[in-house]
Amino acid sequence: MKVAVLDINGKDTGRKAELSDSVFAIEPNEHAVYLDVKQYLAHQRQGTHKAKERGEIAGSTRKIKKQKGTGTARAGSIKSPVFRGGGRIFGPRPKDYTQKLNKNLKRLARKSALSIKSKENSIMVVEDFDFDTPKTKDFVNVLKSLGLENKKSLIVLGGSNKGVYLSSRNFKGSDVITNSELSTYKILNASNVVLLEGSLEGIESNLTNK
Repeated sequence: MKVAVLDINGKDTGRKAELSDSVFAIEPNEHAVYLDVKQYLAHQRQGTHKAKERGEIAGSTRKIKKQKGTGTARAGSIKSPVFRGGGRIFGPRPKDYTQKLNKNLKRLARKSALSIKSKENSIMVVEDFDFDTPKTKDFVNVLKSLGLENKKSLIVLGGSNKGVYLSSRNFKGSDVITNSELSTYKILNASNVVLLEGSLEGIESNLTNK
């Protein structure tokens, strides 16, 4: 499939970019997308949550009252979970939330996500650009020209580009990544995906080579 290449002013350059049907026009596999997004979100969790149990609470170990004759339930430790300040029963413990998926499934998920965006006409190709000095204002002007200033967008670079990346850091409505950082979650989380010309070859190479 062919897509018009735009300049940073949002105007048609008269050139067409060829997008591979094997990447941008497949039948989406929803289950693969689900598994890849689930893994991405799971990996955002630090897993450092922890509550102290009765063995970890600082306090006296003496028996706080006699066993019988008080008219209340027997109690042997002030660190018991039934008392205020005691340990927590079945509290959270540190846990590793990482999940494993094979490479072919992850490729299928990313191709499915790109195909979904392609069917929604939410993918645009823009010629490569850079800024002499990083300025958020210049970056915002580019988004305005592309009609994306009020939309959540994902801009995919062909490689490291400090000028564009640094200019975008203060703008929360847009995410700038390189083609090697492309993920199913980021594709679907954006309203529009902007592919710079220099990223196309890398994207297709990463998703088709085995």
